[in-house]
Amino acid sequence: MFSQGQLVFAGCFFVAFVIAMIYAYRKDVKLHKLFYKGSYKILIAFVVFIGILFVIKVFFKR
Repeated sequence: MFSQGQLVFAGCFFVAFVIAMIYAYRKDVKLHKLFYKGSYKILIAFVVFIGILFVIKVFFKR
């Protein structure tokens, strides 16, 4: 499906992308703690909302 060169490129791109993201996060970690404090609550609420929608879908399908 993919050639050997494409797989090598994808692997190298993935490694470089992960390294760049780690570097960027470490560079801005103080700003993240200041401006994004409590953002995990929004993530939890979003996951719960999606879960409720899934339960409603399963409930009404029967």
